Amino acid sequence: MKIVACINHVPDTEAKIKVGADGKSIDKAGVSFILNPYDEYAIEAALQLKEKNGGETIALTLGGDTHKESLRKALAMGIDKAIFLKDESPRDSLSVAKALAEELKKLTPDFIMFGKQSIDYYGEQLPGLVAEILGLPSVSQAGKIVGADAGAVPELVRLLHEEAKVI
Repeated sequence: MKIVACINHVPDTEAKIKVGADGKSIDKAGVSFILNPYDEYAIEAALQLKEKNGGETIALTLGGDTHKESLRKALAMGIDKAIFLKDESPRDSLSVAKALAEELKKLTPDFIMFGKQSIDYYGEQLPGLVAEILGLPSVSQAGKIVGADAGAVPELVRLLHEEAKVI
């Protein structure tokens, strides 16, 4: 089983954010960045699925060089592999979703995990957008996966696909 956790590198919740000189971006001087706290839950869920079912866990992120810090944290948490898609251009949710979906197509994961939301924009759009682009079912706001033993996970995936066809 291959499980991918998509993660983001965000300003620390304690950071004092100032508008940049261009009036459109943030002034990053003195701002520390961290692994998005909600993405830590996605990583933990991925690790728990792997523990019960075996397989491989992968952390995937898109952004500038500083995003490597969050990948290192994911690896320290127990993720098997990290993939860094370098892109420092400003992006909206749809363009990020398209870039992630392109890489996810290549990876062909059994599960794709996202945190509830990213604390920098609070858009809560990315998981649904990625699912739509990939033509996959999506479950949002799940607190935990129960009964995820080796037999139940494939059954869960099958049920999600059936429900996606009904909707």
